Amino acid sequence: MKALLIIDVQNDFCEGGNLAVKNSLEIIPVINNLIKKFEKNNDFIIATKDWHPADHKSFASVSNTKIGEVGMLNGLPQVWWPDHCIENTKGSEFHKDLLPVKNIVYKGNDPEVDSYSVFFDNNKVHKTKLDEILKENNIDTLYILGLATDYCVKFTVLDALSLGYKVYLVADGCKGVNINPDDSEKAAEEMKNAGAVIIKSCEIL
Repeated sequence: MKALLIIDVQNDFCEGGNLAVKNSLEIIPVINNLIKKFEKNNDFIIATKDWHPADHKSFASVSNTKIGEVGMLNGLPQVWWPDHCIENTKGSEFHKDLLPVKNIVYKGNDPEVDSYSVFFDNNKVHKTKLDEILKENNIDTLYILGLATDYCVKFTVLDALSLGYKVYLVADGCKGVNINPDDSEKAAEEMKNAGAVIIKSCEIL
């Protein structure tokens, strides 16, 4: 069975948010069309949320670092981010234009480690409930899209592949942070090389 996996379409990652992805609002109609399609077919749909405590150490304000620079956090390379998606704040809510999704998986709630992938935190110590939920519902194929191509989408796709899922990346349903201008392009190539099939939403609508 297949599932639609919608990554982090939250206010802080959308235009006007604390960590806004450029042109992020363009993907919401694409995602909504797919939600309608999957609902019509009674296929599984999951949306994810970055869900940080206010003292998360990936925040530049907490670690006394500069936004956008790279350092080390507990032995792992870390991009220092502006405060974003703090749990139970407006920034952590789904964008108002996104159609409602019943199944939600949270990530990033350990202040000591960042969590780009929706399967594991960045040091691969703690798993979220995602893999368990997918297995309980006999899901073996994922259609993944959302924010951002070069971070949470990429690492979720790579972990899904490593766990044995068939993965389709819906390219027109993703946008990237692009700290470097070609980061999203490189991320797409990395996902493709790892086994993801890159498609456009029109191929499944």
